[in-house]
Amino acid sequence: MEMDEVFKALADPSRRRLLDALNARNGQSLRELCAGLDMTRQAVAKHVAVLESAELVTTARSGREKLHYLNAAPINDIADRWIHRYDRARARALADLKQALEESPMSGDDTGGATSFVYVTYISTTPERLWQALTDPAFIARYFEGGGPSSDWKVGSPVLWKVTADDRQHDWGQEVLEADPPRRLSYSWHGFEPEMAEHTGMSLEEIEAHRHERRSKVAFDIEPAGSAVKLTVTHDGFDPGSVMLDSISQGWPAILSNMKTLLESGETLKLE
Repeated sequence: MEMDEVFKALADPSRRRLLDALNARNGQSLRELCAGLDMTRQAVAKHVAVLESAELVTTARSGREKLHYLNAAPINDIADRWIHRYDRARARALADLKQALEESPMSGDDTGGATSFVYVTYISTTPERLWQALTDPAFIARYFEGGGPSSDWKVGSPVLWKVTADDRQHDWGQEVLEADPPRRLSYSWHGFEPEMAEHTGMSLEEIEAHRHERRSKVAFDIEPAGSAVKLTVTHDGFDPGSVMLDSISQGWPAILSNMKTLLESGETLKLE
């Protein structure tokens, strides 16, 4: 991905309106995007194509429809790699845009009718190294800050989970669904559990109120992309209005940014 493409895509106010629309409600079809904006279908399709080329928008199939998702990763790259080269006013404008996208990168402040989260990032590494980052407990502990999943990563095996608040590995009924190294890994996700209270900041009463939510699943697709690797994270299977969807929409971008930084520099970010 060239940064010039990202800047060009962001320069057009109509394309920024499309990003705003996806930030407010992610996972929209082309028809839905047209209905919410005063543009023809042809114009929206052209703008979406530019945003896809710049990797600011990614798509996923849902039945016969193609749904469009905001991808904040290029904005993060702009802020991390380029923001210091601009004068204060421009830097502030970019920082404001980055903050707006990061507040809820894939689903907006209200997930509304969304049932999935999709995130795409490019990492300067190899597929094998990225697979290791997704499956090696020692590696996972670094970018999850001591927590995260562990398994032998064979289909049907349990996935145990560690939260940073304690040293135990918890069995919350997760299992490996797919394992095709170094191309694809998928496992079922946990629900809300009492042990998460301190880590999430939720009360036990709040956790109990959301334990009925349907279980979801997460998949990691790894593809070579020139000298880098394209990682697509698809976390789906949520009920509309899911509290867990809102939670992972906040959490995955920070975790994946930390993993990307670790793979590319050997260092980790400080996650708040």
